[in-house]
Order: sequence, then structure tokens, then C-alpha cells
Amino acid sequence: MDKPWQYLPPRARAIATAATEGVEAARAGDPEAFGAAAGRLAEFNPEQIRLVLGAVVRALLEDQHADGLTGDDVQAALGRCVRSAIAWFPDLDVNVLIVLVTGALGVHPEEGEIAAPAPLAVAQHATLLVSDLVTAADRPLHGYLAASLAEIARAETMEMP
Repeated sequence: MDKPWQYLPPRARAIATAATEGVEAARAGDPEAFGAAAGRLAEFNPEQIRLVLGAVVRALLEDQHADGLTGDDVQAALGRCVRSAIAWFPDLDVNVLIVLVTGALGVHPEEGEIAAPAPLAVAQHATLLVSDLVTAADRPLHGYLAASLAEIARAETMEMP
């Protein structure tokens, strides 16, 4: 499939393309390609990136822990992500990973309790999480990303009663 995201609107297509390129670069441990893809992602509204990649993270965690996700499961996923990325990504910040995972699971800190990560940090660390979880699941990213984008589109077009 040459252009797998052609059916998406331009903004969603650009996010999906940059996320896919970032995940591929992270899986390869290629800091230059990863930096370029994360930089493109960071140009979008950080809430859009959190929403899209957070939905992918949540779906991957749910699939890998169908019988229920425990704190130990989350800790193991975070540890695995850190171990796989620290050798080639020296800017790794475990606190950003924690904020993104908990946010993906619907747990949000009180306003002012924790500073929101910078857009580039969100793009980098969310991509690292997705890369690690896709690798652990041994499944392609495309299905998770497509399903997440479709669910977001559906939610945004639903009429509120």
C-alpha cells in the first residue's frame, strides 16, 4: 500500500504519516529520522497528538492485557519502553512517559499539579510508547492508528442530546 492514509482529511493524514514514520524510526533506533518525525508531530496542536496517540496507547494496552491492566503491567510497559529507548534517545524523561500513559488511561492530574510537557516532548515520548507497545504486541501500527482515528472522527461528529 503506497499511500495508506489517502482516505483521511489532510491534517489527520499528516499526523498519521508522521506518527508512522516516528514509530518506524524508534523501532530502528534511528535518532535522526525519529527527531524529524517527532518535530513534524510537534507542529500540530499537542491536544490532537495526545488524543490520537493516547487512543493508540490505550488500545494497545487493552489488547495486551485483556483480563485487566494492573499497576504492575503499566510499570512493566514503562520500564520496557525506557530500556529500549535510553541507549539512542538521551532526552528520555520518565515523568513525561508517566503523564502520557496515565492520560491515555483517563487519569489526569489536578490542574497545576504537574506541568504539561512541551509539545515536542509529547510527540517524542508518545511515539516512543507507541513504538514499544506495537513491538511488544507484534502487530502492525496501521490497524491501531486507523481504528483510533475512526473513533475520534465518530466522537467528533456525534450530536450531543
